[in-house]
Amino acid sequence: MGGVHGVCYGVVGDNLPSRAEVVQLYKSRNIHAMRIYYPDQEALSALRGSAIGLILDVGGVDAVRALAGSPSAAAAWVQANVQAYYPDVIIRYIAVGNEVPPGDAGIILPAMRNVHGALVSAGLASSIKVSTAVRMDAVADSFPPSRGVFNPNVRRHMEPLARFLADTGAPLLANVYPYFAYRDNPRDIKLNYATFRPGVTVRDDGNGLTYTNLFDAMVDAIYAALDKAGAPNVRVVVSESGWPSAGGFAASVDNARTYNQALIDHVRQGTPRRPGVLETYVFAMFNENQKPGDPTERNFGLFFPDKSPVYPITFPTN
Repeated sequence: MGGVHGVCYGVVGDNLPSRAEVVQLYKSRNIHAMRIYYPDQEALSALRGSAIGLILDVGGVDAVRALAGSPSAAAAWVQANVQAYYPDVIIRYIAVGNEVPPGDAGIILPAMRNVHGALVSAGLASSIKVSTAVRMDAVADSFPPSRGVFNPNVRRHMEPLARFLADTGAPLLANVYPYFAYRDNPRDIKLNYATFRPGVTVRDDGNGLTYTNLFDAMVDAIYAALDKAGAPNVRVVVSESGWPSAGGFAASVDNARTYNQALIDHVRQGTPRRPGVLETYVFAMFNENQKPGDPTERNFGLFFPDKSPVYPITFPTN
C-alpha cells in the first residue's frame, strides 16, 4: 500500500460532522488514508469496510505511560482497539505517542515494545507496525540535511528506538512543518522555498544533493539522523504536514493551497536522499474551533466543518 496520501482527522471542535459523514467525505475526495489521535470507537466503527488505511494513535502521554508499565495492559489495549476491528479496518501503524516531550521520552520505547509484543501474540505484527510520531526538533543541526543528527536531549532514547524500528520493519513517524520553520526564521528561509514554489535552490555539500524545497530538506535531515543512529534502512512516514489558511504570519488561503497541493503532488517522487514514494499525511481534515494555542492552530483544515473546502484541493485517484 505504498503511495498513500492521507489526511489527519482531528476532532477538537464542537461543530464537526459525524464520524460516518467524515468517512464518506474521505472516500468521495480520493483520500485513502487517515490518522486519528486516540482509539475513537465511533470513528473505528465508521471505518469498517471503507478500505481507508489508518494510523491509530494510542492517545496522550498518560496512555503511553499505561502501556509502558504493563504488557497485560498493552494486550488488553490491542484486543479492544485493534483485534476488535482488524482487518475490517485497515490499521497500518500504531503511533505510541505524538510529540512526547523530552522529559517523558523514556516511556516511549517500553510502551512500543509492549504493544508490539501484544501484536506478535495476536499474530498481527507483520501487518501492523508500531512507531511513535516525533517533532522536527528531535533532530538537531538539520541544515544542511546531511548534518542531521538526533538532538542530544533525546539521543539516548532515539537511538535504541530507531534500532527497534529497524528490527521490526517499522517506519519512523515524523511531523514535518516547513510552515513553523519559516515562521520562526523568515530572514533566512524564503517563502518560495517553504511552499514548493520555484526560485530557490540549495546545495548540500555534505552529500552533493540539491534541494528546491524545505520539506525535502527537513525529511532528509531525519534520514541523516537515522543513518547516524545505526538505522539507515528505516523509512520515514510523514505523519503530519500542512499550512494554515488564516490566523497568523504567512497564514493565507493562497499559501495553504499552494503548499498542500504541491505536497500531495510532490511526495510521489520522494526526496533527493530517498527517491520513491514518501507516504504523507496532510494536517488536517477540518478547521477545529476548540484547538488551543495560536489562532493558526484552528485554521489548518482542508475543509470547513460544513464539509465545504477551505480552498480547492485535488487528491490523485490512484
